[in-house]
Amino acid sequence: MRTPLAFAVLASALVTVPITGWCQLAPSPDASPVSNAPAAPSEDTSVATFKVNVNLVDVFFTVKDHNNELVPHLTQNDCTVLEDKVPQKLKNFVAETSLPLTLGILLDTSGSQQRVLQLEQDAGSQFLERVLRKQDEAFLVSFDVNVDLLQDFTNSAHELAHAMGKAEINTAGGNGGGIPGLGGGTVPTVGDPKGTLLYDAINLASNEKLNQETGRKAMIILTDGEDEGSRTKIGEAIAAANRNNVIIYIILCADRAAYWSAGQGYYGYSAAKRIAEETGGRVIDVGNNGQKLQAAFDQIQDELRTQYVASYTSTNERLDGGFRHLAVQCGEGTKAAVRKGYYAVAQQQQ
Repeated sequence: MRTPLAFAVLASALVTVPITGWCQLAPSPDASPVSNAPAAPSEDTSVATFKVNVNLVDVFFTVKDHNNELVPHLTQNDCTVLEDKVPQKLKNFVAETSLPLTLGILLDTSGSQQRVLQLEQDAGSQFLERVLRKQDEAFLVSFDVNVDLLQDFTNSAHELAHAMGKAEINTAGGNGGGIPGLGGGTVPTVGDPKGTLLYDAINLASNEKLNQETGRKAMIILTDGEDEGSRTKIGEAIAAANRNNVIIYIILCADRAAYWSAGQGYYGYSAAKRIAEETGGRVIDVGNNGQKLQAAFDQIQDELRTQYVASYTSTNERLDGGFRHLAVQCGEGTKAAVRKGYYAVAQQQQ
């Protein structure tokens, strides 16, 4: 069931005037309770967050070799973290294979996804069955002309799969099909706002769902990458994810034939690539191929279970809200996927 509510007034991201018809990411009456408490401490207490020490920076990343294969078993001596090109002294360096994982699944249900939605639902449900462990949790959001919370935080892959299976294509003219440019696709002809609210969905999921979570956080978005009508700009969406230390993976499920047959061009890849790369994730283009979609989920699962976290106290002690660029170097022939940077803003102590 969709849960449309009034758009919330956000302190840090969107405009402050509520927008009628937009949907706040709040729990539905039958949703699982939301836990805003910090994650329970594990035996390995090496990971801290801004909530514990406002000067401690956590950098989550994966490393691949020249064959694009994941590199496990690296140590602190193998990698260097640079902030604004200045090497930082690491306090902790851990290979994260079992630290609790918080996932946000964002599902594009605009008219342009009519032919691929079933593939997304099937592959997404199977992925959640494989990836979720006892200490993990996930939530499910759909976005089209609205942003709707379909399932709040839960550890149950069954509940998430059930909610995903009930997702429906939604256009300004009501549920149903349609192709871009013909009144039932990415740019609806009626309703307000008009469009597919991808950037708004990222902003809301980051600021209203993932902002209170600690540890490893990732967002997996199934979409064609096209945004129409968001009040949030792409840079603002990326900033929201980076402020909350959220890695974004985008699986491009684009039925390009629908665009070309409607006389429309397809422009979703470049925006998706920017969002994913600047948050430390990546974009995987699967078209409308079910096998490629399944393989994409397998790759993401492997990467989420082969992450490293390096923690350091910045040599730049000014908490002035400025953006600090991050880079990780782990030896010749390797490449680290890491968020582009973070904002040096003091967080309130919990």
